[in-house]
Amino acid sequence: MDRKQYEKDARYQTERNKIQISSKIQRKKRRRMKYLRRILILLALLVLLLVAATSVLSVIRRQEPGIHVNNSKLHSENISMDKLNSPNAILTELKSGETIAQRGADDRIYPASLTKIMTALVAIENISDLDETMTSPYDFYQYLYQMDASMAGFEPGETAKARDFIYGVILASGAECCLTLAEAVSGSEQGFVDLMNQKAAELGMDDTHFSNTTGLQDAEHYTTVRDLSLLLDSALKNAEFREVFTSRSYTVQPTDVHPEGFTIGSTLFENAGNTGLKSGEILGGKTGYTDEAGLCLASLAEVDGKEYILVTAHAPGSHETEQYHILDAVTVYNEIADVGRD
Repeated sequence: MDRKQYEKDARYQTERNKIQISSKIQRKKRRRMKYLRRILILLALLVLLLVAATSVLSVIRRQEPGIHVNNSKLHSENISMDKLNSPNAILTELKSGETIAQRGADDRIYPASLTKIMTALVAIENISDLDETMTSPYDFYQYLYQMDASMAGFEPGETAKARDFIYGVILASGAECCLTLAEAVSGSEQGFVDLMNQKAAELGMDDTHFSNTTGLQDAEHYTTVRDLSLLLDSALKNAEFREVFTSRSYTVQPTDVHPEGFTIGSTLFENAGNTGLKSGEILGGKTGYTDEAGLCLASLAEVDGKEYILVTAHAPGSHETEQYHILDAVTVYNEIADVGRD
């Protein structure tokens, strides 16, 4: 073999070796990539299994009785208001503000003593020191007696703390307390009513107009249960108001007229009978009644660890009959507990 042929064969063999080496390298790379793909697929499957297991555990926990209410179930299909005595009602979850169920929520109603929620809130927001003393004026008592207005027990000319009168407004629905606070804050009931309407506008209570501090019947004194729910939601964010609203009783310290003091009880808890719930409790509330307004109630309850507001209006009856507004509240709050266990 001549030299040229030898060199040619050598070059051929070299190129062939290079190709073989390259082929081996490519095969190794393909094997490595195939192995990596398998690992990635296994990891993806593990992630999917973990997600599925977490979801299953979450469902199991939600189904455990007495743990908490499944909010996704709490809507009008599950919380029925069709059989309530009150034709106007709205239920909301306090923390989120979500409306869960409603009935005639935008119908114009007379609020009766539910008015006093606004009266108390405006007083609290406009009195810098609730231990400040004020005197209940003589001039309006005769009118309140004639109107058969609810009274907390303060006498004409009695001096007590602002705090005492505020408890009298909410717990005993005391009309004399409303007018005492109004005159102390604004110099007149009308001036205080102006503050109430300003507050209503701030809260977006678009179908509400107040003409007095007590809720005594007036054609120009109206609202809706939706607006009242907005009001109570806002009021409960005020720590002083919440303390008053959730109290069952309050003792007024000795005054010039009551040297031994006296105790004010909540009309909700004193006259309502059984307010026990299946799970949780009614924490507080404000009742109301006039012939035109019917039996009304704005209440706060805790059910399975969550707080709810229920406002109802225009239930049949009176102070002397079955308290249908209270029965409605117990019915709705118990339905929440039942749905949470389904």
